[in-house]
Amino acid sequence: MTISTKVKMAEAELSSELIEEMRKKAGKKLYVDDVIFNDKATKRAIRRFADAIGDPNPLWRDPEYAKKTKYNGIVAPPSWIFSALSGVQFGWRGLAGFHIATEVRFIAPIFLNDSLQFEATYLGFEGPRKSRFAEKVVIDSFEEKYLNENNKLIAVSVRKVLRAERKKARMLSYYANLKLPHPWKEEELEKIENEVLNIKIRGNKIRYWEDVQEGEELYELVKGPLGVMDMIAAMSVGLAPAHIAGQAVALEEYRKRPAWAFRDPDTYALEPLLAVHYNKEAARAMGLPYPYDLGPQRQSWYIQHLTNWIGDDGWLKWCYGEYRRFVFLSDVIRFKSRVVKKYIDREGEPCVDIETNTYNQRGENVLFGRATVALPSKQMGYHPLDKRVRSK
Repeated sequence: MTISTKVKMAEAELSSELIEEMRKKAGKKLYVDDVIFNDKATKRAIRRFADAIGDPNPLWRDPEYAKKTKYNGIVAPPSWIFSALSGVQFGWRGLAGFHIATEVRFIAPIFLNDSLQFEATYLGFEGPRKSRFAEKVVIDSFEEKYLNENNKLIAVSVRKVLRAERKKARMLSYYANLKLPHPWKEEELEKIENEVLNIKIRGNKIRYWEDVQEGEELYELVKGPLGVMDMIAAMSVGLAPAHIAGQAVALEEYRKRPAWAFRDPDTYALEPLLAVHYNKEAARAMGLPYPYDLGPQRQSWYIQHLTNWIGDDGWLKWCYGEYRRFVFLSDVIRFKSRVVKKYIDREGEPCVDIETNTYNQRGENVLFGRATVALPSKQMGYHPLDKRVRSK
């Protein structure tokens, strides 16, 4: 079965000329001003982001609660960096792009009313390599640096983006046989929604390093069924790596860059390419049967899963998420993790390594992850937040 669509998007081949053109751009510093969404961590910006990803942790939203923590007030969740700058679309004219992995190193907290600065670099690409999805693909790497108003580095992110020919992806139709939307029964949905609401948050109960055992399982986190409002919420807080605009402002942009938009066959309006995340015909033009989630959105859910278990007194030092399958609208996913290693790292911090597998209702692993967490130690008299809060 070949996926067909009424939508016309710019289509190009992964030619040797295009490959050589992009090879010369490795190391290029990217312009970010048009895709910065939040550059100040206000109370409202933090709250709206937490709402958009479905994270009720009081550390991000309750001033009285947060004042009693080491932070002495509200802080942004680590994933809030994606609400500030989720990435830059760049290069490979006429090819489709799919965000497939994110690695982040978290260095310092984002405190209430911190202002952020950004640097973005195109690191280059790997490939071409063979692919069952689109015959051949290349993998881009982008680095984003996040700094506060004192020019202190807050976090560093490296994104991987797969580039493929849209026509080949439609012809191969790797996902065409999936039954979408998933045919949920009402009793199944009630059970799932109860699980979604049953969020366990460690909060102010300190998780000491000595009390953690290798093999220990984290709290499961359930998300779904993924709906259109979830996508609207994510885009409304900046989790789409694109400039979102309407009417005359958007139209002027599309006239300058026709390849950035397509004509919706149902509404006759011009829509941006990011409509693949909410528009069925747009998704089909990319060789997929149904709209799907955003990479920064899924990474934010993953980070929520980790911070729920870590608690207010731990520190997420590093995490890597690899997106192995698409999460389509109507899908339900479950984050499942366990501690795989317990040790003192090179910086002298008591740490644990965590491994994550995230399954949808079809039993597919849609996110494989690894993370490193620093925890308080009773024996060492150590608290990972002491130096990070003090260095504000």
